This record gives sequence, C-alpha cells and structure tokens, in this order.
Amino acid sequence: MTDGELYARHRAVMPAWLALYYREPLELTHGAGRHVWDASGKRYLDFFGGILTTMTAHALPEVTEAVSAQAGRILHTSTLYLDRHMVELAERIAALSGIPDARVFFTTSGTEANDAALLLATTYRRSNQVLAMRNSYHGRSFSAVGVTGNSVWSPTSLSPLQTLYVHGGVRSRGPYAHLSDKDFTAACVADLTDVLGQTYGNVAALIAEPVQGVGGFTAPPDGLYAAFREVLAERGILWITDEVQTGWGRTGDHFWGWQAHAENGPPDLLTFAKGIGNGMSVGGVVARAEIMNCLEANSISTFGGSPVTMAAGLANLTYLLEHDLQGNARRVGGLLLERLRAAAAPLAVVREVRGRGLMLGVELVGRDGSPSPHAASLVLEHAREAGLLIGKGGREGNALRIAPPLSLTVEEAEEGADILEQALREAQYTIGGKDGP
Repeated sequence: MTDGELYARHRAVMPAWLALYYREPLELTHGAGRHVWDASGKRYLDFFGGILTTMTAHALPEVTEAVSAQAGRILHTSTLYLDRHMVELAERIAALSGIPDARVFFTTSGTEANDAALLLATTYRRSNQVLAMRNSYHGRSFSAVGVTGNSVWSPTSLSPLQTLYVHGGVRSRGPYAHLSDKDFTAACVADLTDVLGQTYGNVAALIAEPVQGVGGFTAPPDGLYAAFREVLAERGILWITDEVQTGWGRTGDHFWGWQAHAENGPPDLLTFAKGIGNGMSVGGVVARAEIMNCLEANSISTFGGSPVTMAAGLANLTYLLEHDLQGNARRVGGLLLERLRAAAAPLAVVREVRGRGLMLGVELVGRDGSPSPHAASLVLEHAREAGLLIGKGGREGNALRIAPPLSLTVEEAEEGADILEQALREAQYTIGGKDGP
C-alpha cells in the first residue's frame, strides 16, 4: 500500500482537523539512533523526534529491552496496586525536580499533566482564575485549551477557567521588543502587576512554559519568571512550570527550563511528559505535598504509571543521566546554533535564529518582513526531500522547530545544518528574495 493510498484511508476515517505534515504525508516505519525510515525505505535524519518525544534515541536498546522484559511479565495493573518501577521513577523525579517535599502523580500525556496541575492549583487556592502567557500552548483538553494563548490552537472560547494573559513569553516581538532585557522584564512585571490589580478575589496560579514550544521556541530573558515569582508569592499565587518540552536537559544549560529563572526558588508545581518515555506515553505533575494532597475526592489513574511505561521511563532517565545527554545538548546544540546563524546571516527570509541546547527555532518572513508560513512549509518540503525531518510552529506557522534526540553527534549536526542551509536558500529563491541557491 502506498502512502497515497494510506492517506486516502486516513482522510476517510480520521477528523478533518488532525494535521499532517507535507504535501504528500509520510509514513515512518522504523528508526535507529537519530534516523528514521519511511515505508519506501528512504532514510531521514530526525531533527524533530516525534514532537520532542524521542529524547535519547530511536530504538534505544536500554529502553526497548526494559519494555520487552516488563511486557513479558505483566502489561497493566492500574494505580490501585503497588508498582516498583513507578515508585522508583517517582523518587528520582521528585529528587530532580528541585521542589521540596515533592509528590509525583503520573499521567499519560502532557495535556493530562497540565490538566491535573490546574485541578490541583485551583482546588488548593479555591479559585478558577489563572494567569497564562500570550502565545502559549498547554494541550488539547478543555481546561488546557482554556489557558492556551495561541489562537490557532484554541478551537473554543469556552472554558471552566477565567484566564488572564500577560506579556513576556516572546522576546523579539510585541510592544516591549525594543527594550533591553532588564527593561523588558520590568515592563512585563508592571503588566503582571496591573493585571492582578484588576482581578477580583484570589488568582490560583500562573502557568508558563520556560520556552514556548508550539509558539515557535520563543523565550523571555533569563530571570523573568523569577521576577514574576516575587510578585506572585506576595499574593500566595502558585507558579506552574510546564516542562513538557523543556525538561530533562533539552535546553543544555539547565535540567529544567525553570532553572533559568531560579533566583526566587523552585516552582510550586512542575509538569512533564514527552521525552521521559522516549516514545512511551508518560506524563506527570510534581508538587509540594500540601498542594498535591489537597484533593478530597477519590482519584486514581487507570493508565497513568503503567508497569510498561514506568519501566521505559526509568531506563530512559538512567541512560540520559549516565551519558550526560544534557551536556551533549549544550555542546552540540551550541555548535548547531552558531552554524545555523552563520548560514542564515545573508538570507533575508530568516528573521531570527534562536534557542538553546537542542531546542532551536528559525523564524521566517516574506519579502515585506511579515511572518511567512509559506516559507516555513517550503523549508519543510525541501528538507524532507534532502533527508531531514524538522517541525514548525509559531502563531503564524512561520517558525521552524529543530529538536533532535539529545544523543545527536557533531557529524549529524553538521549534516543537518548543511541540509537546512540549502533548504533555506531554496525557500529564499522561491519567494523572490536575494541569495538563492
């Protein structure tokens, strides 16, 4: 069966809003290391990792063997029974989180993790008012959509929450973009304070991604959320850090994204998912015991913390730490960032190359300087033809998202950069700029 035939069947049975990349959608059949293969046998260098989820490597033996061994014993039990892997993984995540007296609740996705964090925060604070960042994304559930500040990912205006959006998630656009980092932070703090001055009653929490993922890998200056925390703490407002995409050392400089904003202590709640399972469905929330234990109604999870996914997560985390993949992300990601900036310097189609570690964004514009989703789509297609898979995002869909597995080698980074440089030149030429191929 061809990809075209499979696509026709997909369209006949799947929702119309279920997005697929590429003019001719692609079926991936297997992977190894930093590479994947399609149904025709073509090999690709993977710079997106199934949306930042294949964190260490495809078909990592340590993970696949842990999954196979556990599957051969028992696949499922639920949280009604003790599970050694779940307890051990929770112990390690609690210790790594930086949150004192931490408790961990496992879910099956980042969406569900953020949903649980919102339930905890609003219950603890007895308020449904939540602060969120403009241009943010937190998942596809009803409550997660309600705190998503990116209009193209918000299919409804209805919400169980009253959400107040504040500035700060996007450094290089918006009314404060012209300011220095120090003045940018001060302006965003003033905006936050002004918003809080117009609220009635308690605000439950601020939920924020240290680096906005779907938003196009945008980030504030280091220290902004620490400055926010000072304002929030005076009012008892909780800080939820959404580490679904930034966690586990991906940004290189820090194990968690919140650590770039650590002057006023750790967050009250931390959510995680994606990379910890290396493809298995693992998510979760970490919180101080008094917050985690505030729920008075019964609650369990049928699939969160399953024996197989916990075995995978534990093996994957062990590999990550023992092989210092955070350090690799810092070193190789730094080289890749400089390589892409050098390649983009003469190209008018590139407005900005940003990011840290192995979480890099390339923002593209048209001839008039306005966001160009067309250019982003062109680069995706050209890169695929040359054997490289990348992602895209941003509110206008004009940002390339580059997030390879954290075990990426220098040679693979150079190979991917060469392909991206040529794809950017092709896009430059197609939209009618200078310095084409």
